[in-house]
Amino acid sequence: MSEYFSNIKNGAVTIATGMGITLKHFFNAIHRKGDAGVAEKDYFSQVDGLCTLQYPREAIPTPKIGRYRLYNDINDCIGCGQCVRACPISCITMETIKTLPEDFAECGKTSDGQQKKFWIPVFDIDVAKCMTCGICTTVCPTECLVHTEVSDFSEFDRSNFLYHFGNLSRDEAEEKKRKAAEAAAKAAAEKKAAAERGAPAAKPAPAAKPAPAGNPEENGGE
Repeated sequence: MSEYFSNIKNGAVTIATGMGITLKHFFNAIHRKGDAGVAEKDYFSQVDGLCTLQYPREAIPTPKIGRYRLYNDINDCIGCGQCVRACPISCITMETIKTLPEDFAECGKTSDGQQKKFWIPVFDIDVAKCMTCGICTTVCPTECLVHTEVSDFSEFDRSNFLYHFGNLSRDEAEEKKRKAAEAAAKAAAEKKAAAERGAPAAKPAPAAKPAPAGNPEENGGE
């Protein structure tokens, strides 16, 4: 019987304590008007009474080390494809076209001076699928793929979550593919011609050996 009344007492004390905290915040909020002035340096030391932020004028600050929306600096991307292979949910799509030697200057170099050897007409990231694991940014050799501080982004159309970072238009990509195919065909023809020129002459067929003379006794001769 004593345990029964003890449980009732504990329940009443718990409810009263919770209501006391709620009323404290409520009355403090009466004296707080306008924007709260949320800032990263004092966000966790806000005075009591802050119940609702006035979005979008106010937003919870995001830490600089947070992993949020992906961004690819295509000028530093070398088209290695490591991020595509590492992504556990396949939210990154990439297409590359091999750069011809005469186009190296046009294709350019990375910020650290590395010559880029691939055009990248398609580098798409479906941020609606991205789970911000950070694996792709870890394996990127040029550190061109990064998570930004943008954590709050919404769209009415889901297709707008597909972010495009390619460095060629569709027409430019078709032209680069045509030139690459022609160069590959020319190289294959030259290789075949060189192989034919360097092939040794065909050896003449060996002369037929004369049949051995038969034994007169075996042939029935005298």
